[in-house]
This record gives sequence, structure tokens and C-alpha cells, in this order.
Amino acid sequence: MNLLTPILFLVSWLITPPTGSHDANRLAVPLGGNAWVSNSPDRSTKITNDGLTGWSASESVVSTYVRFDRAGTLKLSATLSVPEGESKIRVSLPGKSAEFSASGSAEKEYFLGEWTIQKPGYVKIDIQGLTKSGTTFGQLRELGISGDVIDEKTAFVRNNQGNYFHWGRRGPSVHLKYTTPDNTDSEWFYNEITVPEGNDVLGSYFMATGFAEGYFGMQVNSPTERRILFSVWSPFKTDNPKEIPDDQKILLEKKGEGVTTNDFGNEGSGGQSYLRYNWKAGRTYRFLLRGRPTENGYTTYTAYFSDSEDKDWQLIASFKRPKTTTYLKSFHSFLENFMPNTGNTTRQVTFGNQWVRSKEGNWQEIVNAKFTGDATARAGFRQDYAGGLNANEKQFFLKNCGFFDDNVLLNTDFTRKPLKKAPSIDFSRLP
Repeated sequence: MNLLTPILFLVSWLITPPTGSHDANRLAVPLGGNAWVSNSPDRSTKITNDGLTGWSASESVVSTYVRFDRAGTLKLSATLSVPEGESKIRVSLPGKSAEFSASGSAEKEYFLGEWTIQKPGYVKIDIQGLTKSGTTFGQLRELGISGDVIDEKTAFVRNNQGNYFHWGRRGPSVHLKYTTPDNTDSEWFYNEITVPEGNDVLGSYFMATGFAEGYFGMQVNSPTERRILFSVWSPFKTDNPKEIPDDQKILLEKKGEGVTTNDFGNEGSGGQSYLRYNWKAGRTYRFLLRGRPTENGYTTYTAYFSDSEDKDWQLIASFKRPKTTTYLKSFHSFLENFMPNTGNTTRQVTFGNQWVRSKEGNWQEIVNAKFTGDATARAGFRQDYAGGLNANEKQFFLKNCGFFDDNVLLNTDFTRKPLKKAPSIDFSRLP
């Protein structure tokens, strides 16, 4: 065999994929819950519950992610229809690409060949239209996978039961559940939060100060808008705020300058407040929450925000929750992505110097936390999640999305090094 033989073989592979068929362990990977589009110039190329639609731009790359628990051989196919004309399409995995032609308005499965998966972890499968004689390259619904790399631990969103195409593309949410002193009425909860540079991804909610009845943190809402968000759930269980009886509605007591307040729904219902604020990645911000029983069976929750140690506290809002008589409980932080289109991008956040203050005025540092995940993580549909301690072991961190391989076992307990630096707050000056 001369030196040209490998080159000629590669050229023939790119032009005409080898014939073959799937093994008996074939699995269907629906694009609706496992794929993202990049480089769509007019945004017409989209992932829907039915798969890839509007596929007209040759610049667009469609990336599908599958996690394999072992190395081995992967056999791959694509199921699509081409409403008009003929399309030439390229599929690329690490180490090798293949091109194939597709035509016909009837849906057809095209066998694309075999790839060697070198190690366990996530594999990205890229598909790109090259040439077409019709209006679009086609409608791509699913990929087929088989081979000895497949086992019961192969991870992706299998179907849309429970609307998991939506939740799967959003990615796994992760939490830190803090351990606080028993038999103590905690009136105040303090936390510090830093989003490392480059991790302020669109659609992120970095929730610093969570409690049993609500949450308080900061978001990336659009390329031009960021918010400090504080919400309290109504005791009435519904996703529609219009259904809440008058005697169970969250009441606004006061709000800070520039703060917007309204009702919210879809994930429980209640009162919401937010401040449009251009917070910066790489900078540490402080969050302070007060919760205490007040008159007539209400508990009042008040949220304050500060952008540095030498700045005054800014009031976000104070809400009264009916049929509730409690101090603060169930302290936690979390990281979530609320935009499915950015679920393929990694984000990370750190939390440090957590404290609670009792109603008697005694501060106690929080140094223990349990790392947990939402239903998407627990079901194993997405395994790109992590949490624990930073390298200096003085801060906790959370990380999710982006299909990284080094995840952390859920329900792992972590203890950070105590800083022994209680917050210095002049409570008499709080607005």
C-alpha cells in the first residue's frame, strides 16, 4: 500500500459513507431534547419538539450531545425528510466526518457509518448542510445510535414525557442546601456571591439567598439587561396567580427605588420584585434577607442588596406572606438556566462567607452544605453538573450545562474553611 491509499480511502468515505446497519441495541436520540443550533444567520433554523426545522442556511451547525459511560464502537444514522430536491449533508464526530445525500419527502433513515469513541464522557455530533437544490436541507427528526459503546448508562433525553425536551435543553439545576443551627430562630441570612468572568451566560439565575418561602439572587435576562430578583411564594398552591384567593395573596409592604413589583406564576405563584442592575462578572456582591413573624398571622420578608463592602445596602422589597408564622428556614443557594437555547453553554458561580443571625442578635457562620440537583439531574438525562468547594476551600461553587464530563455525585456533603468574619452591618441604617 502506497502513501496515497489512506488519502484515497478518506476521500471515498467523505463522498460515499460505507453501507451497513444498526445493531439490535439501537436507540433513538430525538433532536427535540438534545440538540442546539449555532450560526443561524436569520434565526430560521430552529430546534422544536419535532426536531430541526427551517434548515436553510449552510452556515448553521446542528450539535447533538450524548454521554457514553464507556469507550467502544458507535454506529450512527440520521432520520430525516427532504420536502423538495436533494441535499448534501456532513456529519462530524471527533476524528472523522462523513457526507451523504438525502432526498424524498417521505422520512427515511440514512446509515452514516461507524466511529470509535475513545473514552467515557459526552460526545458532540455536528451536522451541517453543504448544498441543496430545494428550499431547505430537510427536516431532521432524530439520530440513531447503536454499537458496543451503548449500555444502560448512555445518557440523553429519551422522549418528551413530562415536557422533558424543554427541561432537558434547559439543563440540570443544582443546589447547595446549607446546614444551620437547630432550635434557633434565624431572623437574618447573609451570603456573598461571585460569578467568575466568562460565566455570566444568558439565561442564568444565580440564586444566592434561598429560603423555604422564596428566593433572592441575580439574573442575566438579555444581552442588555440584568436583574436582582426577589420573590415570595403564596401559601396557595397554583401556577396561575389569578387563582390565588385574596386572603392568601402576597402583600407588598415597601420597595426600593427603581424596583418593579408584580405577580408571578408558572413555577408556583406569588409576589415578585426586581431591580434592573448591570452587575459584573468577576465582582463579589452581598445579599441580605430578613424574615420574621409579624401581626395577624403574617410573616414579613425583606431583601437588601449591596455591590461591595463599602457601599450602603439597597432595599429591593419587603413582602408580607399570609397564613405564615415563622422565622427563616431551609437556607439554600442554586444555579439554573431558564433559557433552553443556552443549555449547551457552561456557567459557574461561587458562594462565600454565609451567616445567619438569630432573633436575639447572635451571628453564626454556615460552613456545611449538601450538593443536590433537580429532577433532570436525578433522572440522569443530563449529567453536566458539579458543585462543592473551590480550590482554596473557603467558598462553595455550583456549575452546570455545557456537557462537561467531570460531574460531582449528587447528595455529597461539603465543609468549607470558616472565615470567622461576621458581616458588619449597621441595622439602624437599613432602609
